[in-house]
Amino acid sequence: MRAAEPSSPKPRPAIRGAGRSRTGRPSSARATTAILVIACTAQFMVILDVSVLNVALPAMRAELRLGPAGQQWIVNAYTLAFAGLLLLGGRAADLVGTRRAFLAGVTAFTLASLAGGFATEGSLLIAARAVQGAGGAVLAPATLTLIMRTFTEPAARTRAMGAWSAVMAAGGAVGGVVGGVLTEYAGWRWVLFVNVPIGAGLLAAAVICVPAAEAAGVGAGAGAAGGLRRLDLPGAVSVTLGLTALVHGTVASGTHAWGAWMVWGSLAAGALLLAVFVAVERRAAHPLVPLATLRRRTVATANLLVLCMGAAAFSMWFMLSLYFQQVLGESALVAGLCFLPGSAAIVAGAQIATRLIARTGPRPIILTGMTISTVGFLWMSRIGAHADGDYVTDVLGPFVLATLGAGLSLMPVTAAATSGTAPHEAGLASGLVNTSRQMGGALGLAMLGTVAAHAGGGAAGYGRALLVGAACTAAAGAGALALPRLRDLNRELDRRELDRRDPDQRDLNQRDLKRRELNQRENDRFPRKG
Repeated sequence: MRAAEPSSPKPRPAIRGAGRSRTGRPSSARATTAILVIACTAQFMVILDVSVLNVALPAMRAELRLGPAGQQWIVNAYTLAFAGLLLLGGRAADLVGTRRAFLAGVTAFTLASLAGGFATEGSLLIAARAVQGAGGAVLAPATLTLIMRTFTEPAARTRAMGAWSAVMAAGGAVGGVVGGVLTEYAGWRWVLFVNVPIGAGLLAAAVICVPAAEAAGVGAGAGAAGGLRRLDLPGAVSVTLGLTALVHGTVASGTHAWGAWMVWGSLAAGALLLAVFVAVERRAAHPLVPLATLRRRTVATANLLVLCMGAAAFSMWFMLSLYFQQVLGESALVAGLCFLPGSAAIVAGAQIATRLIARTGPRPIILTGMTISTVGFLWMSRIGAHADGDYVTDVLGPFVLATLGAGLSLMPVTAAATSGTAPHEAGLASGLVNTSRQMGGALGLAMLGTVAAHAGGGAAGYGRALLVGAACTAAAGAGALALPRLRDLNRELDRRELDRRDPDQRDLNQRDLKRRELNQRENDRFPRKG
């Protein structure tokens, strides 16, 4: 006999919003579109700056009379500040308000770009790059938080996150093209100056279009000062220094042996500081990262997947850039143009994922995407079979496969990492996923760079490194199996939503959801006829 189903809300898609806007009224389509454009443009600027300087480094080194170490620190100063401060930047959006964090990040990033463009010494340029990284660490989580708090309806949020993911991936891909064009036709300083008009436009647009709202959890009269008073400073300092030390150690391994004190000392210090961070978070009244968040299966698994995906993707762009210029003998501009098919594949993959995720959930899309990427990496690793090569024959096909798989996986894994997040934790979730991506990139680049060097460099070294990249994508694909299925994810999100509405009724909520699940199984076994 068919069990009677209690009256309850219909199951909703896995990725859904937490509610309406602060005013209780949905925003107009024009206003939300403007916010999406602002968030995507800001994220594009931040990610673009990670890769745009690579082709300009020789010109910078020549004019500023930098040594090899100084040239490397132009890139490393940005990476260290960006990765080390991401968690703090993400929490700032929760405590002082997304609008304030966004404006502060854009301002710091723009002014640092201007100062770097006018730098007359290498030390000034390196300092400006560090400030750029700090501004980006505040700005990058704020862009995703803007999307999560603006697009509260499931379908709208899915489309917005798909656009954000595609723009982010494209920013890293076209950095070489933009850097090559600017360096060749305008000079290396315009690689930095180009951020100034973009930043100024973002500031004006954000002031007009992004609504002012109180920081989550802060009273109406407290404002930013109240949010800052709740900031977990011991936790912020320990995690920032710990992540910075880990990144510094992995970066240093590219120029020093693993047994050098600079490498193992930085890694040991990073591990110790992160242990201190965990101890601090256990006792903090307002922890920077509530440890309960990391115990959530979906959040923890998704961030580990992002770590593996970042290790493979960052290293692939770097290795192929060197392969195009040093093995195939292409100019910086032509090497940048060689990346364009990959950029198109990433965008296409992100759009496909956006259309599928509401029906399938993140798990099957990530598994499929990482399988495709693994095939691409394995195929691409054959460039090491011979000293010379050809772009069309040896790179184009596998490169498109690898980037298509990355595009398919990027939005679903980000959605999984931020699903079920309460509004006051949106910045934290954004900071966590961005930190995982950057840490994965830093660790992967150091590891694959060491593998390439030990293989003798050249085509053989790049091929061996790409083979390790295939292992990273395969690990991400296998890890996707640990994500919950769509029905289980919906049930978990339903439980969290009910618990937030009425924490005192948690046991009753659990029994109600269990009863719904049993009824659904009974209905599946004995479907209604007619």
